[in-house]
Amino acid sequence: MLLPNQLTVARIILTPFFFYFFLSPVDELKQVSLLIFVIAAITDWYDGWLARKFNYITAWGKFMDPLADKILTSAAFFGFVIIGTLHLWMVLLIVLRDITVTGLRGYADYKKVNFVTSKSAKWKTFLQMFFLYYLLVIYAAKSVDWIRNDYSDIIALLSNEYAIYYSMLFITLFTLFTGISYIFTNRIVIKKLFKGRIE
Repeated sequence: MLLPNQLTVARIILTPFFFYFFLSPVDELKQVSLLIFVIAAITDWYDGWLARKFNYITAWGKFMDPLADKILTSAAFFGFVIIGTLHLWMVLLIVLRDITVTGLRGYADYKKVNFVTSKSAKWKTFLQMFFLYYLLVIYAAKSVDWIRNDYSDIIALLSNEYAIYYSMLFITLFTLFTGISYIFTNRIVIKKLFKGRIE
């Protein structure tokens, strides 16, 4: 197995560890969850860089790499739902959109058909990851005694539930918009794909 694909598998393997540590009652393990998430995100960047630089591009990698990303981010989103930071309905919409688009792309790659991707989808990924990093840093900071005690006002400000709610609402709506835009842009190809007209 090529190194980029190994890194993709590693990212999937790291996800349950991240999720377990994230929900742990032990403060130190909560902090480790942030480290695991960062490491997993680095593997995402690095395997993409390797694949492009050395042309290590395979059909398996093209399907599994975005799927591994969705598994990691979905785990983080659901983790924040469990601890009461995010609303379940928003996370379900995001995950449903990502699964739908990833499934379409995977099926298109299987049929050797190229879908048109948009810059808005890349912005969607950036916003989701930035927001998750923001929440994870705050979450980890709250588990550090001296930060929690000495900077409680700042932590409270950064954890404002209304700011988080409306930020997540914007990300949810933007994510849905990119999914609808993706399907609309590729609607002709999708129709042909499912009618079996493309060999």
